[in-house]
Amino acid sequence: MNTAAAVADFRSYPLISALTTVQSLADRVLVKWADGRVSPFHHQWLRDNCPCPVCVYTVTREQVLEIVDVAEDLSPAVTQVDALGCLSIAWLDGHTSRFDPGWLRAHAYDDESRIERRAGKPKSQRWNSQLTLPVFEYQAVMDDPNVLLQWLLALRDIGLTQVRGIPTEPGSLTSIAKRISFIRESNFGVLFNVQSKADADSNAYTAFNLPLHSDLPTRELQPGLQFLHCLVNDADGGESIFVDGFAIADALRQEDPEAFRALCEIPVEFRNKDRHSDYRCLAPIIALDALGQVSEIRMANFLRGPFDASVEQMPKLYRAYRRFIAMTRETCFRHMTRLNPGEMWCFDNRRTLHARNAFDPASGARHFQGCYIDRDELLSRILVLQR
Repeated sequence: MNTAAAVADFRSYPLISALTTVQSLADRVLVKWADGRVSPFHHQWLRDNCPCPVCVYTVTREQVLEIVDVAEDLSPAVTQVDALGCLSIAWLDGHTSRFDPGWLRAHAYDDESRIERRAGKPKSQRWNSQLTLPVFEYQAVMDDPNVLLQWLLALRDIGLTQVRGIPTEPGSLTSIAKRISFIRESNFGVLFNVQSKADADSNAYTAFNLPLHSDLPTRELQPGLQFLHCLVNDADGGESIFVDGFAIADALRQEDPEAFRALCEIPVEFRNKDRHSDYRCLAPIIALDALGQVSEIRMANFLRGPFDASVEQMPKLYRAYRRFIAMTRETCFRHMTRLNPGEMWCFDNRRTLHARNAFDPASGARHFQGCYIDRDELLSRILVLQR
């Protein structure tokens, strides 16, 4: 069940355990739950998170109060569990705050609650050459919000999916991409055409093989999702290859911690230059999140500038860089298959490295269309669909 009291959010919070008692201390209150857990809440935190209409604008559900406008030594006059099971606090300055127990439990910061909350967060699923590829049907994704959600969860957790049954008219990709959010435009356009051409401004627009890479590592923020939709694929060759960059980074961390650390700490410059633009970004190949987990891989050898590291670091960087690339070539990590007309890859561009075997343009036409959407839009869409 969900508790009935209003909270300053668009989500609902299940009543995991009822509040039983509350005890006031000098700078905090101690809340005891029916399941025996005890959660401390500092006065500053409680006042900062008051959900009342004075502190939060009810239309946007965004905070109006700034904690600096409240006395630093504020304290409650009365604390109690009210008749509806909510934590009610009457402050000495005359303000009253009332906290929904479902919301309060979801945001409790005692050690047990924080560990529990972290354990409940989505976890990416590492994969290798034995991946069972998540495949979805275009019409179902377009028509059924539940199928859409399952597709997006696979994108979030696995980082590589395929959608089949898409019309092969140019521009058809736009409709399914917009089921997630707006498309991120780049210097290659809103939609870009992947086909061999004489005046190519990227190796992607040739018949060469492309080594495993992420797109646009030359940007401060690499695109989160990449879509590649096959319109025609009659040429010999051109198979798609994917590896889970997170799985390779984890394997390197276990095998050679010093090499892993070098790729996390020594920045590399990536460059994307043509006749009309010049993009450059200096960043490590492996990025970690606030908890020390791998959150991003930035890699494209054909878009890399000369290494600029100290004399002491240069041998370490080359050893680590060579090992990482060598691991991407190991068959145990590589998922390879051919994309057929009407099929589309959609993958996490900041995790899943992709490659293409060389193809023979004289043997037939090969035309893919692609686009990008940022990872934030994926995560937002999932949360909205879930609530």
